[in-house]
Amino acid sequence: MGFNFMSGMRVNEKNITPVTSWSESESEIIIPPEFQCPISIDLMTDPVIISTGITYDRVSIEKWINSGNKTCPVTNTVLTTFDQIPNHAIRKMIQGWCVEKGSSLIKRIPTPRVPLMPCEVYEICRKLSSATRRGDYKKCVEIIGKIKKLGEESERNQKCINENGVGLVLCDCFVKFSGDKKLTAMLNEILSLLTWMVPIGSEGITKLASESSFRCVSGLLRSKEDSVRQNAAFFMKEILTLDETRVHAFAVENGVVEAFAKLIRDSVSSTATKFSLIAIYQMVLQKPEIASEFLDVGLVNLTVEMIVNAENSVCEKALAVLDAICETKKGREEVRKNALVMPLLVKKILKVSELATRSSVSVILKLSKTENVFAVEEAVCLGAFQKVFLVLQVGYGEETKAKATELLKMMNAHMKLMGDCVDSSMNFKYLKKPKSKSGRLRNFLL
Repeated sequence: MGFNFMSGMRVNEKNITPVTSWSESESEIIIPPEFQCPISIDLMTDPVIISTGITYDRVSIEKWINSGNKTCPVTNTVLTTFDQIPNHAIRKMIQGWCVEKGSSLIKRIPTPRVPLMPCEVYEICRKLSSATRRGDYKKCVEIIGKIKKLGEESERNQKCINENGVGLVLCDCFVKFSGDKKLTAMLNEILSLLTWMVPIGSEGITKLASESSFRCVSGLLRSKEDSVRQNAAFFMKEILTLDETRVHAFAVENGVVEAFAKLIRDSVSSTATKFSLIAIYQMVLQKPEIASEFLDVGLVNLTVEMIVNAENSVCEKALAVLDAICETKKGREEVRKNALVMPLLVKKILKVSELATRSSVSVILKLSKTENVFAVEEAVCLGAFQKVFLVLQVGYGEETKAKATELLKMMNAHMKLMGDCVDSSMNFKYLKKPKSKSGRLRNFLL
């Protein structure tokens, strides 16, 4: 025995599910069609009316709109506005119906929380901004707590908060109180809230890059709490995207180099490690002289450990840091001291990602060009020639291809002197010949 899927449903103890068949011994509850969402065909728990006058469950219609649809699912009419008005009449009828059934299989639906509206967010911003200007930190703590609570209620609330300027006001608040060590808990809470408001834009990051704010963030980077350190690492990474001499000077003065090294060494999380590596890469790339600071805290050995053991997303960033370090003479010298570097570089070519391959080829080239011939010979002995040639066939960027071409020529110049190490009959045994440019390899060897 059965009935039409659209006309009724059975309720079990866990949820409401469509009925396709049932036993006469089972109790059943038929949900009135007017209480069912036209999209999900489930009992509505938060009914709302859209501009066409049709009522839907809020979750279902929001998912429909967020997917890019601009029409009413029932009437196919183009929506003049995406506003959703709570249908209190239907909600009360559904609640009454649930109570009337009095079954243990279905419970009265709770009254949903009213979603946050932009006008309410504007008022929150106004109050927080006013309290910040007055230096009323107690009021700021109260408002920050309210923002946190609203954001935890739903993703919709978080989106509304993000889109209506709360991030910048929080940055202003952070700057205002960043010099007061007694308010560390509040300042950490602000950073925690800002992590789900990104991107906060260049204006917000510039505020956090002020001297007092930078000193505060660097202090949080050395916190005993791992979550605090991770949040601080994220914003320090964002601050260091500003190519400003003063920012990098602040980093050295405030012990950021040591803090990042310790964060990586402590293995707080892969996310924190990635934030740290990106920040280090930015610092070394923009100000190569800072590389010596990182070398002094053992960065080369740390990156090698990550290349060996870490997941691919961390490995590729560690290789990029190694590439940046090799821009300096001291960096190359330190890299060559680690016997694992060359075997790992050759191994990671074409194994991890395009970024990892580009960095690996770049490091080998830098070591080969500026150091002694042993770097080239070691790379050839490890099978780098075959792998680098394959890089040309994979279709990487022009910069990577140019570096691969130069490296191939250097390796070929040494291969004739390495008969005992390299069997010339194996150099091209497994290479797939390009279809369009069959003479490419021959040109490299000329």
